[in-house]
Amino acid sequence: MESQSGFDEQGGLDFYRRLRKRLTNWQEKKGKNHKWAEYVVLAPDLFYTLVKLMGDEEVSAEKKAKVAAAIAYFISPLDLIPETVFGPLGLIDDVALAALVLKDIVNNTSPEVVRRHWPGDGDVLEVVQKVLDGASNLMGAKIFAKLGRRGKS
Repeated sequence: MESQSGFDEQGGLDFYRRLRKRLTNWQEKKGKNHKWAEYVVLAPDLFYTLVKLMGDEEVSAEKKAKVAAAIAYFISPLDLIPETVFGPLGLIDDVALAALVLKDIVNNTSPEVVRRHWPGDGDVLEVVQKVLDGASNLMGAKIFAKLGRRGKS
């Protein structure tokens, strides 16, 4: 079903399922002991939360524009750390951008708006903070600063 914003939720959920399957396979084989695996595997749940927020009436149009940009960033092959070059580890910047956008929504609405759409383990607010605390180390301060500018525009 297409939302008022023009975003096709079913397409987003299909992408979520493919991403989850891909990362589960990666984690079982190559990523099992990788130091960034705990962040990379958050990508599907963060993406899912963004997709669901697009249809939430409590999220303002301004915030939905940021959510849509973060969703597009996940889907686009062109980003700061491309998956085509780095494989699943290229999702680190996607995860960080999603966390920046979710923190912005939490800071401007009720945290429950984000919590009710979180399919992952643990409290989404703690997950977001963990990602943001580690993001500069994960991708380098310069890349994270560039990404932060994208999340604020």
